[in-house]
Amino acid sequence: MKVAVAGCCHGALDKMYETLELLQQRHNVRPDLLLCCGDFQAVRNEADLRCMAVPAKYRHMQTFYRYYSGEKKAPVLTVFIGGNHEASNHLQELPYGGWVAPNIYYLGYAGVVRFRGVRIGGISGIFKSHDYRKGHFECPPYNQQTIRSAYHVRSIEVFKLKQLKRPIDIFMSHDWPRSIYHYGNKKQLLKMKSFFRQEVESNTLGSPAASELLQHLKPTYWFSAHLHVKFAAFMQHQTNSKEELPKATKFLALDKCLPHRDFLQIIDIEHDPSAGDSLEYDAEWIAVLKATNSLINVTQSSWNMPEKNGLHAKWDYSVTEEAIKEVLEELNHNLKIPCNFTLTAACYDPSKPQKHVEPVHSINPQTTEFCAQFGLTDINDRIQQAKEEGSVRGEYEEEEEEEEMDSTGSAEEPSEYNTDNSGLSSINPDEIMLDEEGGDEDLSTCSVDPSPDHPPDFSASFSDIRIMPDSMAVSSDDAMDSTNEELEKSGVSKQVEEKSLSERPLKRIGGNENGNSGIKKIKRRNQAIYAAEDEDKTE
Repeated sequence: MKVAVAGCCHGALDKMYETLELLQQRHNVRPDLLLCCGDFQAVRNEADLRCMAVPAKYRHMQTFYRYYSGEKKAPVLTVFIGGNHEASNHLQELPYGGWVAPNIYYLGYAGVVRFRGVRIGGISGIFKSHDYRKGHFECPPYNQQTIRSAYHVRSIEVFKLKQLKRPIDIFMSHDWPRSIYHYGNKKQLLKMKSFFRQEVESNTLGSPAASELLQHLKPTYWFSAHLHVKFAAFMQHQTNSKEELPKATKFLALDKCLPHRDFLQIIDIEHDPSAGDSLEYDAEWIAVLKATNSLINVTQSSWNMPEKNGLHAKWDYSVTEEAIKEVLEELNHNLKIPCNFTLTAACYDPSKPQKHVEPVHSINPQTTEFCAQFGLTDINDRIQQAKEEGSVRGEYEEEEEEEEMDSTGSAEEPSEYNTDNSGLSSINPDEIMLDEEGGDEDLSTCSVDPSPDHPPDFSASFSDIRIMPDSMAVSSDDAMDSTNEELEKSGVSKQVEEKSLSERPLKRIGGNENGNSGIKKIKRRNQAIYAAEDEDKTE
């Protein structure tokens, strides 16, 4: 089947789907599935905008609300993970995943689903060491700290994913797995993004947690976004025994949805022709959720996952075939995810702006139903209970100088990783700056800027489209002989590479691209790349 993979969407759903429509018109290619690798921005109304961690000038309504209200419907099944610029209050309603609109499915903090026999997993957010070992304690209304920590990856989600034993076909993360840049054309990457050099040379660019998952899960494909550049790599995994078959992962990171950017790629994926067209639960993942349910924590206290160190009675939470069979029996072998989307918040109305509406902490009926069906803890219900008991208030008890602390975390809470540079600490001209002095003004100000109702002229708005074959071509660094050998073993010939590199990738044309207006001083370290100011103005 044909799978469309997108980088940072930034709420530009109309533009994304218009691009897919053009693909069908020009090349008679219609993707069966769209995967989005974060910064999706499922913004329903003005309150959601205030829960998105970006400066006020970047808060635009965009077009998701039209799909949420039912005015439009996604023309292709869309599955996405969260990034670091999201309506966190909306996604928080669905910690185990769920529908944010008809035909648009969120994977949750971490999740695994199946489509046409293809097993798709993902983890939302970005890595920060000082929040990694905390529970999911945040809830709206957020303050200056929790609006950011809400999207930080937690160790419990990584722990759950590491219990999986069955093969994963596709995995998504927003930030890149650390070290993946050593398995592709690093020279070309640094030519395009020279400000990556310090982190690449010190091997601190990307998420160590994602790297850990990459080494454990060994998926066939791994897709990411976040750094706003297209980059392909091929990683041959080491085998743990002579009996184990060698595995390899094809990595692809994509850019953001803007003119002249490589934000979309079509890939052919082997699937089960006898499987249905519905999105399905993954039985092993459900069994893992049930097995790890007792580990859920909704406090901001740091804690460690069980490990074999003499301190825990149990450290292996992987599931047996019997446990998986029990899940199948509970579902009567019907794994189809119910289409139970419901509105949980008022939808934006351009004729009746509500600029001062306050975000509230909501319990989503989808999560309630899911937890009741499988005997799981509703994290948001637990947070509300804890708040009533006075043990959790949805905000930090004391002001934390989160952005100024050393990347290893505080002295009281040392990280198990040596750094937390999931984004960039260098001066980055393609990065959004979150102003520390903005105070509550940033949280209360939003800009409503819906896209026009009339779609653009396709012939004038788009350039050539490239369709990538099943074997993704990866051009290797001149010095990486070992990677070239691995590519040859995988059937990716030099001829295919040269052909692919000579073609123009899928891009959107429009607006004025006269370069950056100058490098600005960045006040916050380790913030993810978002958008160059001049490019945002073209929107």
